[in-house]
Amino acid sequence: MALMGRIWEWREEEAGAFWEEARGLLDSGGIMAIPTDTFYALAAHPFQEKTLKKLFALKERPPEKPVLLLVSAPEMLPQVVREVPQVGQELMARFWPGPLTLIFPARPGLPPLLTGGTETIGVRQPRQDLTLRLVAALGFPVTGTSANRTGQAPLTEAAEVAREFGKGVDLILNAGPCPGGKPSTIVDVSGPRPRLVRSGAIPAALLSQFIPEMQRSPEVSSPWPRNP
Repeated sequence: MALMGRIWEWREEEAGAFWEEARGLLDSGGIMAIPTDTFYALAAHPFQEKTLKKLFALKERPPEKPVLLLVSAPEMLPQVVREVPQVGQELMARFWPGPLTLIFPARPGLPPLLTGGTETIGVRQPRQDLTLRLVAALGFPVTGTSANRTGQAPLTEAAEVAREFGKGVDLILNAGPCPGGKPSTIVDVSGPRPRLVRSGAIPAALLSQFIPEMQRSPEVSSPWPRNP
């Protein structure tokens, strides 16, 4: 029987202790599983190339497939984003926090595994209070790739994550099951016109009300995931 990562049962009175433990774990190259407003996400330090390689191996993810990041607020974007186009600002104002991933021009010097060599970076602010508080306490974004092996269904419960990944995930935050449903919608705002890369929790018809010029990305044009 495989050893399993430790599950931390959330208690508000232990919040400070959890923030401290999470920072120490991520700084030392560990991987956590944290809840979001869709599925569990695998959180790793985004600026440690060695840790990112471990994350990709854990998910069995091809290196050319980039991973999105989670931020606590738009003010954290300059750490990873070169510029925020006007359409990106409008979408953030309307749909963040929430299940919308935006692809921005990446800040130079980011690890290649984050961008997949695209010179872009996917970011979202989830509508999950504990995760927002965690990222704010850390002071830097974390990876937000869904907790599943490539091609498998994403997971919504702490015990499922523990069984699937065993000791590959060091710490799992359990604050109840994630809602599940559809993954985040992905919109690329890095080019001259916004493109819908992946349909998801926010319907394309709703997005089109705010960005009528949005194009649908051809099936082969984007390395960003069409599945969680």
